[in-house]
Amino acid sequence: MTARTNPGDPGTADRRGFTEPDGTIRGGLVRALRTPARWWLLAITLLLGLLAAVALTAAAAPGDRTFAALSETVQSLMSVLTPLFGILLVRDLRRAPAAVRVTPTVLAVGLPAVVVGVVGVLVCAVTLALTPAAVADDPWRHAGTIAVGSVLVQVVAGLVGTGLGLLLRSPVVGFLATIVLPLGLYALLGAVEPAQAWLTPYGSVRNLLSGEMSVLRWAQWLTVLLIWGVGLNAVGAALLRRRRRPDRQVGRAAGEGG
Repeated sequence: MTARTNPGDPGTADRRGFTEPDGTIRGGLVRALRTPARWWLLAITLLLGLLAAVALTAAAAPGDRTFAALSETVQSLMSVLTPLFGILLVRDLRRAPAAVRVTPTVLAVGLPAVVVGVVGVLVCAVTLALTPAAVADDPWRHAGTIAVGSVLVQVVAGLVGTGLGLLLRSPVVGFLATIVLPLGLYALLGAVEPAQAWLTPYGSVRNLLSGEMSVLRWAQWLTVLLIWGVGLNAVGAALLRRRRRPDRQVGRAAGEGG
């Protein structure tokens, strides 16, 4: 039995479940949740959010039972695993026999990121609405802004995953870096607290999930997106292209020698 692949059809895969990247956004979206392992990752991420929402609602004081408080914990926890989707998508590029465009893969991480963010919003809303315990006086304050912010949090987390996945060959090292680097920078900037919201993902996460956004805070989030989403991926894509050049040269030399 031979492996079944068709680079012109992003819906085909080999017997291991690997779908060869074809350089299109559609192909990237198909690969984002193509394999059973990625569906398991999605299920574990969402289950983590659900358990956190239930536990926090049960243990929190009435004044802390708000949509904002739930969202900050639930979305922050899930955002720890969201970068893995980006890292796995980038690994597909490394396994591809030929160079393909990086941009569609980077954009494709938005699919699982949006799913995680939206389901997280629903989990927090349903948990808060159904709790029999007393809640805060205004538990739904800024709910609309927090809902939008929740999705943006996961999108940035996914982009951090693709960026560090491009920069670091090992998926394990890349995943650890998505935790250590953002939180490490956040801690280092503790003495310059205003800089945290401008330069670190977690600083913008706290603003987004508080719901208290202003023009300044949106500017801070945009800066974080440009640094950790756009800049990190641009550097990673350039490095990947540079690494592929020697491989192509070796391949051409082998072909000429044959």
